[in-house]
Amino acid sequence: MNIDGCHLIEPQVFEDERGYFFESFNKARFRQQTGHSGEFVQDNQSYSVYGVIRGLHFQTGAKAQAKLVRVIEGRIWDVFVDLRKESPTYGQWTGVELSADNRQQLFLPAGFAHGFSVLSPGALVAYKCDAYYDAAAEGGIKYNDPDLAIDWKVPAAQQLVSAKDQLLPNFQSLN
Repeated sequence: MNIDGCHLIEPQVFEDERGYFFESFNKARFRQQTGHSGEFVQDNQSYSVYGVIRGLHFQTGAKAQAKLVRVIEGRIWDVFVDLRKESPTYGQWTGVELSADNRQQLFLPAGFAHGFSVLSPGALVAYKCDAYYDAAAEGGIKYNDPDLAIDWKVPAAQQLVSAKDQLLPNFQSLN
């Protein structure tokens, strides 16, 4: 990861002819890998079809959320933008492919806008948050902001974006 505080987590997977097993979350191991307390208060899950783009979303102030994201079914391009003004990577984005096959998880500390696009016919995404959702603290950045120029890895004609996400402001409006 080229953005400080973000971690790609690879679980130890045990496979045999019966299938596989892995710990999807182990608080002590997570704390050791990320430095985060591992105190999560809310789990979220979504299912989306190919071409869906969800995001970019964040919560502000004391309601800002750290997230631990994983894919249970399918494949996504997970994108995050550093919104921490004191960070040397402020305003930069990066992405990582998360899938049921690679079983990787992405940890994002508070202070990031987050979104994903679905690269498979469908994707089941689950993520933990360390703060409760609060509509009054909700913020977002338009998915096709020209300054960020995010490659969502889905052709423009096949992108499915909610009306709400299409109305989000550009990154420059945050400054």
